[in-house]
Order: sequence, then structure tokens, then C-alpha cells
Amino acid sequence: MAYQSIENYGIIGNMRTLALVGMNGSIDWYCYPYFDSPSIFGAILDDNKGGRFQICPVGDQVRHKQFYWPSTNILVTRFLLPDGIAELEDLSPYSLREGYGAHCAHLPPRL
Repeated sequence: MAYQSIENYGIIGNMRTLALVGMNGSIDWYCYPYFDSPSIFGAILDDNKGGRFQICPVGDQVRHKQFYWPSTNILVTRFLLPDGIAELEDLSPYSLREGYGAHCAHLPPRL
């Protein structure tokens, strides 16, 4: 897979960690459980060995659109196909409880 331009990424995070989600539905950067932790997915740095997690439709005529739901950190990636639309919602929940992010920060995608 070819590298994406940086402007094709949305950011989801919870003030402890973050992930970069491409317009193609690929999480190409994710460090866990903190910003300075080693990356779990690093395809943004090395397309072959960096690793990624991707959910996307298969087809040649797929167009992409990405935006945030207003006043939220919920990132919506839409796949526009000739016969329909698929939508992926990504977020990283935040909690005020001490230590919560170290044990429960996760990326729950919703289709």
C-alpha cells in the first residue's frame, strides 16, 4: 500500500494517547497506552514493516470523505461506492479516573 499524504489523516485521542486514521480506514499510527509509548501501528513510518489496522470496502470506484461529528472527537470516515455508502466511526474514550487510560484506552470502531 502506498503512503498517504499527512492531510489524509484524522486524529483520535483521549489526552493520554492518539491514533492517526487515514481516509482509507487505516490506523497507521497508534502508541499505547501513552503518547511516549512504543507504537503498536507504525505504517506511517514504514509501509512494509510498521503495521496497520484497516477496515474498508473492496472496489475500484471508492471515494472517501472524513470529518468529525460537531463538538466531538468522533472521527467519521465515509466510503462512497456506486451502490451504497459505508461509514466507519472512530473514537478514543476519555475518563477522569486516575489510571483509567493505562488499562482501558482502546479504539472501538463502529461500522
